[in-house]
Amino acid sequence: MAQDTLSEAGGGPAAGAGALLSILRDGQARTRAELVQLTGLARSTVSQRLDALLTQRWIVPADDAISSGGRPAVAFSFNRDARIVLAADLGATHARLAVTDLTGAVLGEHTADLAIDRGPEHVLGWLATAFEELLAECGHRLPEVCGIGVGLPGPVEHGTGRPVNPPIMPGWDGFPVPAWLGERLGAPVLVDNDVNIMALGEHWTARPETDHLIFVKIGTGIGCGIIAGRRLHWGAQGAAGDIGHIQVPSFDDVVCRCGNVGCLEAVASGGALAGRLKAAGVEATGSRDVVRLVRAGNTQAVQLVRQAGREVGVVLASIVNFFNPAVIVIGGDIAEAGEHVLAGVREVIYSRSLPLATQHLSIRASDLGDRAGVIGAAVMVIEHVLAPDAVDRTIAT
Repeated sequence: MAQDTLSEAGGGPAAGAGALLSILRDGQARTRAELVQLTGLARSTVSQRLDALLTQRWIVPADDAISSGGRPAVAFSFNRDARIVLAADLGATHARLAVTDLTGAVLGEHTADLAIDRGPEHVLGWLATAFEELLAECGHRLPEVCGIGVGLPGPVEHGTGRPVNPPIMPGWDGFPVPAWLGERLGAPVLVDNDVNIMALGEHWTARPETDHLIFVKIGTGIGCGIIAGRRLHWGAQGAAGDIGHIQVPSFDDVVCRCGNVGCLEAVASGGALAGRLKAAGVEATGSRDVVRLVRAGNTQAVQLVRQAGREVGVVLASIVNFFNPAVIVIGGDIAEAGEHVLAGVREVIYSRSLPLATQHLSIRASDLGDRAGVIGAAVMVIEHVLAPDAVDRTIAT
């Protein structure tokens, strides 16, 4: 996030141009004199680094000069249009793509049905073509792209961006997604689990003031993204938040696609609910069918969704006691069923978690809905590209 002071941006007496850019990312235009005062750097040093940022188009002169009675001083502001970002949220059966500026504002968007089990080369080949078409529609070209963010519906090793034994993604295990896609599009590629980028998108856009947040996706699968200290928490390898494979009591006869029994995902996901409805003679093949039935007032669907909320609540109650988040955000297709799933989640959490942990806890639906992932994928790239060290390296080369 943009910072208000140089020290917060990781700066100091030797801070580079990237630290100045971090200050200007808050959207406020500042003069050289104001930046000298904020940083403690010499005026000549500030001028030199501003010139470097201007050359790279990271900043631009503000529209209005600031006058203090003498010659108006030029103010500088962050150039949100200096580069563009490509973002993709790939689910089990769908894809959402976007082109954004450097604040995450969407310039163009595209959605499509796309089965992730078609394999990496088919899916990523389609993605590369779709990105180029979307860029053309927006009036941009590949050389303007500073980075590409991709969310995948399975475990991703944080250090490499490679999927690791993803249960619903045959052929993807260990596939070098960043290298394969980056080679075709000519830009760096960052990859993460889809619910992690949803957590990023929700926090960046709707709740930037929240220090500790959990984002729970209930769709074809179930997962959780963790914001701790306003930063995404991956754990040691990137597996943090995989609550879909925590065992739920009393479901030892339900086999999960991961091979274990009683997993939350096998009990309460959209796929599991659709399977139960189908077994009862109700036409349903996936999460969206479940939501459609709930909205149509189907009693069986309503009861199943509310009970699914309770099962999710059983797992989250333990997490609330352990992590003590301020906000739990429920997203994914099943969240579109409205208050039914939220009611089930709240019922169990408030009855099973400690009073201190729930005293000010907010449990609510995602503000971004199905756009949370694609916004988060863009944020992932923006924070990487605009990190002070990264900006300094760009200027140096």
